[in-house]
Amino acid sequence: MPRTDAEARTWLSQDDCSLAEFRSLVGQRTDPHEYPSAQGVEQNVLRYDSDRLRDLAGTAEGRRSVQAELSRALLDGPGIVVLQRAFTDLTVVDRASDAFRALIEEERATGAARGDHFAKPGANDRVWNALDKMAVRAPEVFADYYANDILALLAEAWLGPGYQVTSQINVVNPGGAAQSVHRDYHLGFLSQERAAAYPAHVHRLSPVLTLQGAVAHCDMPVESGPTLYLPHSQKYVPGYLAWRRPEFIAYFDAHHIQLPLAKGDAVFFNPALFHAAGHNRSADNKRMANLLQISSAFGRAMETVDREAMVNAVFPVLLRRKAEGADEQWLHNVVAACAEGYPFPTNLDLDPPVGGLAPLSQADTVRQAVAEGWAPERLRQELHAGAKRRQS
Repeated sequence: MPRTDAEARTWLSQDDCSLAEFRSLVGQRTDPHEYPSAQGVEQNVLRYDSDRLRDLAGTAEGRRSVQAELSRALLDGPGIVVLQRAFTDLTVVDRASDAFRALIEEERATGAARGDHFAKPGANDRVWNALDKMAVRAPEVFADYYANDILALLAEAWLGPGYQVTSQINVVNPGGAAQSVHRDYHLGFLSQERAAAYPAHVHRLSPVLTLQGAVAHCDMPVESGPTLYLPHSQKYVPGYLAWRRPEFIAYFDAHHIQLPLAKGDAVFFNPALFHAAGHNRSADNKRMANLLQISSAFGRAMETVDREAMVNAVFPVLLRRKAEGADEQWLHNVVAACAEGYPFPTNLDLDPPVGGLAPLSQADTVRQAVAEGWAPERLRQELHAGAKRRQS
């Protein structure tokens, strides 16, 4: 049955994905006159000199003006900005790199080395939860690194105060293959079916809940495979349903851009921008980046609740009502009200994504337990183990 006009305005579907419409958006040119603080435009991407930004943001009025421009660039402009010399003291970057390498070696030695969403262990070196690991193991390095004023300038420009920083270290070794094109957290980590279950206004909301960034910890010439981007693609509303479609993948492969970075440079982009890490074709460049994922302060509930206790109490009721003939929607609604339906935040060392971009949520586990008729004690043990995996 065809959708009504009201349904079409509320829900997106793969049928809404039009390559012609997408092409018209990403075909826009970035006008440097609209971004007077920028050093220039290269391959449709805004480049900023960080020292100039520091000077312009030296007063409260100047800071407000610069942040307005940066926010506009991420939302309505190309969706990506490159900050040259974000770290002017490269000894800070080198000290952080040493701390990250020590973490990598430590995890290799203990057998805890992980792959990432797109590569198996060994192809890349990935350190999950690098933020707290660095803070605990090298607090002085952590303080000098995250005191960086450019990182704070961008985070506040996009998210406002109270933002929450997380980071992962990614080292793409020589020969490391390129990623597939994708969008990022939140909706970008969901399957097509789950993303389509969220109304259109959530597709518009998701990109403003996080800011994606990366700090270059080595020089990254193009042959080392710096990230591939498609400027202006963040403006395509059905993009969370489009990026897996073959015609959009082919368009990205044919039209993406790729910019070299120098050690100490940073790049920030709207998480809805189509992007993918590149293929490291170099002979000896172990391309290291600190991947920053900075979240809005508003990504929190009003109250704290003990969902594990709630689920354990309600689960026998779910089993009994299912046996009495309760339908799937009834069971689903009760699980949604008591179990945590979202798998993040978690400890990705202990709770890695399996078979997708996200691990199982607490609600996924409860629904499996209901479907398979687990004993309450088994669910209690699984929930406790899941809670332990999510702890840092």
